[in-house]
Amino acid sequence: MTHSARPLNFDPAALDEDAAALLPRLASSDAAVRRIALIELADLEDEGLIEPIAAALRDDAADPVRAEAARLLGAWERDDVVEALCGALVDPSREVREAAAHSLAETKHAQSGAILTRWSTHADAFVRSAVLRALRELRYAGAFDPAMFALSDDDATVRLEAVGVLGWLKDERAVPALTALTATEPNAQIRRAAIGALGFAAAAHAPEARVVDALLGALRDAAWQVREEAAATLGKLQAQPARDALIAALDDEYWQVRLQAARALGKLRDATASEPLAALLAHAISNLRKEAALALGEIGTRSALPALQAAASDADPEVRKAVRIALAQIDTSNR
Repeated sequence: MTHSARPLNFDPAALDEDAAALLPRLASSDAAVRRIALIELADLEDEGLIEPIAAALRDDAADPVRAEAARLLGAWERDDVVEALCGALVDPSREVREAAAHSLAETKHAQSGAILTRWSTHADAFVRSAVLRALRELRYAGAFDPAMFALSDDDATVRLEAVGVLGWLKDERAVPALTALTATEPNAQIRRAAIGALGFAAAAHAPEARVVDALLGALRDAAWQVREEAAATLGKLQAQPARDALIAALDDEYWQVRLQAARALGKLRDATASEPLAALLAHAISNLRKEAALALGEIGTRSALPALQAAASDADPEVRKAVRIALAQIDTSNR
């Protein structure tokens, strides 16, 4: 499928004096002059100037001028501008394509979603990924089906952006597909993104057993970044069946995974985790000591008091602060 931007025409007579004075510079033989003229036109912040800027995006012979036009058009959120920027995603110049993609990613109006979704099945993978990235933060409900379709795209970047869209939509219908990705997706970055998206999509409800099972499986993933995300998401979902696996993750070879496991155990507030968390108070990495102290405070068991009191003189001020917070929480919860 191919697309082209709608021609955008403008009437110089409709522009004010300052803007009209800049128009001849857009016809200069010097690309640098044309580029500066576009910037000065945009600085006037007049909607009537969208037309000459969009015309430069479509017609100017110089890549840097078209790229500048793409960047400048990001300041306006009109349907014709979004369409023009989508058209620029197939520009011969990489600089122009990337500038257009960046401007589209800054779109904030949900009304732009209908235009963007029309481009989501474009033959070019760069276009597909760029429009999905633009759709992500719009939370446009109409993006659900295109994003689900894109989960099976041959291009990994497109699949990654599709997962991002589904995560931001927080639509429970995506849970089965996201759950499957945690085990079947060959790309570790996408597996990690799918786990994070599950945290959003499943957070409004008690996590299903299959979701928890998938996350427990992800705690054994070969990529530590996936294990880290799995631990964080299990904590976010307050998945009580994950307690033992999270306690085991406190011994992961990567401290980043241990940190997220400690944080998750604090959210579970299960006293069984107090002893292994207390052991982390003597760890060489201060971030882990800090997180262990905060988790012990969340759990609130008095059995952790001796270890916390011993850590009150920790060499790291952030750890000492976390210990004070934990001691206050335990004191309050046991009154």
